[in-house]
Amino acid sequence: MEKSKVYFTDFRCKVGTSQLDKLKRLCVAAGIKDIDMDGKFVAIKMHFGELGNLAFLRPNYARAVADLCKEQGGLPFLTDCNTLYPGSRKNALEHMDCANLNGFNTVSTGCQIIIGDGLRGTDEVEVPVPGGEYIKAAKIGRAIMDADVFVSLTHFKGHESTGFGGAIKNIGMGCGSRAGKMEQHASGKPMIKEELCRSCRRCAKECGSSAISYPEGKAVIDYNKCVGCGRCIGSCNFDAIHNPNSSTNELLDRKMAEYALAVCHDRPCFHIALVQDISPNCDCHGENDAPILPDIGMFASFDPVALDQACADACLQAEPIRNSQLGDHLSEEGWHCHHDHFKDSNPNIEWKATLDQGEKIGLGTREYELIRI
Repeated sequence: MEKSKVYFTDFRCKVGTSQLDKLKRLCVAAGIKDIDMDGKFVAIKMHFGELGNLAFLRPNYARAVADLCKEQGGLPFLTDCNTLYPGSRKNALEHMDCANLNGFNTVSTGCQIIIGDGLRGTDEVEVPVPGGEYIKAAKIGRAIMDADVFVSLTHFKGHESTGFGGAIKNIGMGCGSRAGKMEQHASGKPMIKEELCRSCRRCAKECGSSAISYPEGKAVIDYNKCVGCGRCIGSCNFDAIHNPNSSTNELLDRKMAEYALAVCHDRPCFHIALVQDISPNCDCHGENDAPILPDIGMFASFDPVALDQACADACLQAEPIRNSQLGDHLSEEGWHCHHDHFKDSNPNIEWKATLDQGEKIGLGTREYELIRI
């Protein structure tokens, strides 16, 4: 497979030029206008951010992408699917309220917002995964699959379970219905090492399923409630929570890539990633820690695998920010340095598996040519 083209521009702006102008020029250079959108529904998949989180992409960026689609005669809408865990996005009504409170509405974005898997997260379509090894039919939000054209607009950041949240995660996990998210997360569930538990209760606060309690002073997981999302692992500062199945995060990554293929296969797709506010954890958190790396720039490509690889490479070459989760880890006495910013921020991850699986099943290639705009 020949190299894919990934287009890049940094965030530097001369007086009179805005980042929104640069984003539009980047998308045009990368070929978004080569897509026939005339009279067609265009799903713009993005993350609206959990209430309390401030690291998510600003709605201004969504407006810029929606405007480009409308210039081409497209009928764009912003979309995401409901979350598996309880929170401010667990059903369509709360999800749309959350989006509105975080600044996403028809006035700010210039298009409608549709929750892809319906009111309760059950409006789904089973979509075949060509060549899927782990998933034969992915459960995808119906509205997303009803669209003629698919555009992903991704906030590239760290992630406590997958290493980073890039285009493939935005597509694969983000477009899964609640049942689809469960299928991806269900490879394994964490366990408590009682001797290391400090009873700080941080894990219980992070758990979105109310699965952790302290009946005798130590954390206990109710596996009837646990969905295996791994948020508790990333929250524990004392390594008291681990996953006994060492391949769980790897399996999650590989399933996620297969879900992304189900979404993208056999229809026009375009992918954008903004590498800024690189928080250590997902925008699904009701807070965001300090960025682990400085802002880098904007990327665009027709290939989500090449796009994620380019974003990851740029992050790995960046200088860690000292006062951050990554900086704190690297400064710890005796810290085992992985020489990998994502793994040094969240050691229990296997992010390369996502890209490996995506390339293996034909979602894209990890080989790319970076074209600076």
